[in-house]
Amino acid sequence: MRLADGIRKHGFRKWYERELLQSHAHLVLTFFCMVGVFAAVEALGRNRAWSDQAVSLLSILLCVAIGLWALRRYMYLLSHAEAAAHQADCPQCKAYGRFAVESENDAKQTCEVCCRKCQHRWTISD
Repeated sequence: MRLADGIRKHGFRKWYERELLQSHAHLVLTFFCMVGVFAAVEALGRNRAWSDQAVSLLSILLCVAIGLWALRRYMYLLSHAEAAAHQADCPQCKAYGRFAVESENDAKQTCEVCCRKCQHRWTISD
């Protein structure tokens, strides 16, 4: 979900909370993939039929691929939420997260916001 759409729909604080929860869910998925890799490596080390070893090898590759994707997604979502959070302070009155989205510029990936406390306007980059 784009920054402006998420803030309009949920408000900044709820959007930020959802982004953090979603990013940490990807971190948990990465952890589960690591456990899957370790289990498949252990199963691969035992003397079994070649078909069982092929399944273990395929499981390792699948868990590694999903784990790397989940780790990249975790890092992206976390950095995206933190970048927006660092810009959420009103430059004039220092109110945190109390703003409404006025307009958005898709070409520059920015949105203009207005403080609900002092009506000051500033730009947040996505």
